[in-house]
Amino acid sequence: MKYFKQLCLFIGSAAAIGAANADNVINDDLIVTFSACVGNDCNNGESFGFDTLRLKENNLRIHFDDTSSSASFPSNDWRLVANDAENGGTSHFSIEDSTAGRLPFRVEAGAAANALVVEADSDVGIGTLNPVVKLHIVDGDSPAIRLEQDGSSGFTPQTWDMASNEANFFIRDVTNGSSLPFRIKPGSGNGDALVIAADGGVGFGTDAPSQAAHIRETSAALTAMLVENVNGTAQNVDLQLKNSAAEWRMRNNTVGQFVINATGDSNFEFALSDTGTLTLEGGLITGTAGNCTAAIPCDRVFDPSVFTVKPIEEHAKEMWNNKFLGAVGPTKPDQPINITQKTTGILHELEVAHIYIEQLHERLKAMEERFADLEKD
Repeated sequence: MKYFKQLCLFIGSAAAIGAANADNVINDDLIVTFSACVGNDCNNGESFGFDTLRLKENNLRIHFDDTSSSASFPSNDWRLVANDAENGGTSHFSIEDSTAGRLPFRVEAGAAANALVVEADSDVGIGTLNPVVKLHIVDGDSPAIRLEQDGSSGFTPQTWDMASNEANFFIRDVTNGSSLPFRIKPGSGNGDALVIAADGGVGFGTDAPSQAAHIRETSAALTAMLVENVNGTAQNVDLQLKNSAAEWRMRNNTVGQFVINATGDSNFEFALSDTGTLTLEGGLITGTAGNCTAAIPCDRVFDPSVFTVKPIEEHAKEMWNNKFLGAVGPTKPDQPINITQKTTGILHELEVAHIYIEQLHERLKAMEERFADLEKD
């Protein structure tokens, strides 16, 4: 009898242990009026504070296991993850795509307040609780956006930063020495410093460029355009103009000249020295005839229906009284000279002079004939 009682006690204890370890299946709704704690480290008399549901143990996960089997229904599994499970891992809260085995969303422990805020109007704040535009980024030192091509798709890695601070708004080429190819200084102009119009025209200082490049400057302290070469080994500054017919180069060179020449031509078609001397490889052709008028018809002097030559005595009297040739005009010391006007006037006076020469020749010829007749008598 003694051993039978001991056996019954053992069986009862085993049954009790088995019942304690068995899963509890509730074939109806489960309602917990207060709070619930799940996990190995939950205590009898757990203090929940304001927590309604608490997970408490050393590896915390919530798994969404979608058992859909029809091809027309989505079946991806998801998991909420709190911290890495391995020793030395990272403390973080993540959303895991369990089917793909990766973490598309991750927040590391210690992240700053308002690291990511989405307002009711869908404005997104990074570093701010009150975003005022669709994406509002706040940082104490040079808030930036990084665009990084990492080479994973077979293209050459390249990294760019777009950032701003008290000195400028800039784009930084991180891959190539963190150079700054584009910068805007605070307070740059009164607007329209750089405008690209719908037709592709670029305006500098204007929002309505009328040409492919239109520079409009209103400041008396600034020139419209400055081209500068600061290379210590080559001080030439070039500006090239090219179309299907020819290519021309304008430059100021190391010998103090402003020159124009056709690309590939070692000679300068136009060279202006810093002392004002102008040298042309070819001739100089002007577009107007200067003082060519009805009174002074330039190359029409030989047409009597257009121009009447004054008697030589009258022309000479005017010349000596005025102290200059009428068509040429006065040339005052230290005054600029209109080359076109002067050249045209000289041409006119030269033609008039040839008419006078021809007239004098005829008079001289007549006198010689008279002298010849007198000698015969």
